[in-house]
Amino acid sequence: MEWNSSLYDKKHDFVAEYGKGLLEFVSQNAKQSILDLGCGTGTLTAQLAELCSKIVGVDGSENMIDKAKEEFSNIEFKVCDALALPFEKEFDVVFSNAVFHWISDHDALLKNIHKALKPQGVLVCEFGASGNIATIENAFAEACNSQGCGYEAKFNFPTAEDFGELLKKHGFVIDRIYEYDRPTVLKDGEQGLVNWMKQFFASELEVMSEHVQAMVLEKVEGLTRETLWNGEEWVADYRRLRAIAHI
Repeated sequence: MEWNSSLYDKKHDFVAEYGKGLLEFVSQNAKQSILDLGCGTGTLTAQLAELCSKIVGVDGSENMIDKAKEEFSNIEFKVCDALALPFEKEFDVVFSNAVFHWISDHDALLKNIHKALKPQGVLVCEFGASGNIATIENAFAEACNSQGCGYEAKFNFPTAEDFGELLKKHGFVIDRIYEYDRPTVLKDGEQGLVNWMKQFFASELEVMSEHVQAMVLEKVEGLTRETLWNGEEWVADYRRLRAIAHI
């Protein structure tokens, strides 16, 4: 799936906004180096740049990186696969917000992150926890099936216990790890849930005809309205996992 960077910034800027809370776990140190893993359009990378002497933002999406370079020309950004990081003992901190749930192999991911960190380096991350967007995803799967399309779950939402075990396996010492509910308001009133699905289920929707797309989107709204519509806006059932660990 290739990301629509403009839609992401305009309609889903809550991703970076909520990510600001994660910044408090990154100490300010003029000598430290930071890798922003899955930097998107660079909003949080720019804020991390104020906490260190060296910052690199990497993302698997060329569209996102192009937008980041355009917006923050003074920061180094690279298109990079999180499972093939070209770094070895280069960073004091690896920071990542709302990325790990897109990566199916957390075992290989943590191996790469450990390799990129210097001794005593720190991982600061937050992403979808077990149960994240369950109401939306289940409704989307049901809507797809009703149109004969089928849906295969593509997100990796672990429990804190399972992710913690993987951290330990790869030599991390856990400073804190926990899950929490974070109901998230989607922009644009009635259109909010459709906007969200067009971004986060883009690869599933793009193979459908316009008619089938419309049927699927309408059915999801119907299935979730009682739970997620508060009368004025859609509130997505987000649940997050936050982990701080060092080597």
